[in-house]
Amino acid sequence: LLSEAAVLAFDYGYSLDYPNMLCIWEAQFGDFANGAQVVIDQFLAAGESKWHRTSGIVLLLPHGYEGQGPEHSSARLERFLQLCAEDNIQVANITTPANFFHALRRQVKRDVQKPLIVMSPKSLLRHPAAVSRLDEFTHGVFQEILDDPTGENANLQTPNSKPGRLILCSGKVYYDLADYRTKHQPADTAIVRLEQLYPLHRKRLAEIARKYAGTRLVWAQEESENMGAWSWIAPQLEELFGRKPLYAGRDASASPAVGSLALHKLELAALLKDAFNL
Repeated sequence: LLSEAAVLAFDYGYSLDYPNMLCIWEAQFGDFANGAQVVIDQFLAAGESKWHRTSGIVLLLPHGYEGQGPEHSSARLERFLQLCAEDNIQVANITTPANFFHALRRQVKRDVQKPLIVMSPKSLLRHPAAVSRLDEFTHGVFQEILDDPTGENANLQTPNSKPGRLILCSGKVYYDLADYRTKHQPADTAIVRLEQLYPLHRKRLAEIARKYAGTRLVWAQEESENMGAWSWIAPQLEELFGRKPLYAGRDASASPAVGSLALHKLELAALLKDAFNL
């Protein structure tokens, strides 16, 4: 059925009648979720506030700038973040298989039910670096924020060393940033991932702020400046870190993405260079 609104409405209703069921609605591409915007606005985002009805439905929205053009790149992350208030929904942009598993497990195991919106780029299904050890599935919990992995940046592990730059990001752009760092060896840079954007784990982020106090703070994203998490996260980072973050990403645009693969690659190269050189 080529009606996102009809199918999502059915799945939402199903999740209300069967609260112990893991109900997942996956869009062919996240871009098509706008066909179900009425259901998202009226029910998922506001249902608990209006009618005290809770749902544990999961939305998997393929989202990621992979050179496939403006209709196959963006789940409109910014719109979901704009809907966030009063702990009504959860918005995640997850980068590891184990963390994705724990997010789904948490959705079923805990007592509180909230819709979970996941930006789920298709390229991470086959990315050689997007892997997890077996013990990461069998132990641990969902990590809302992932600090710079131990040992990935050797200079950060030396006694009394301190990075001069902290890049914060969310989603698959992390792998582009990590690859750029490996190739160009800017050893004074740490990269921290926000796996869950809302509710924002402010306590953990405050710990990150203290750990990297005094560093140059950069927010890097794939999306255009008027899209993605930038407008939503920037004032919160300024409050927690005590300084304004610099922006590394695409320029503001009316369209979610360019239609040319060559231009897409040029934009990606530019935002990576900015992230490490602003």
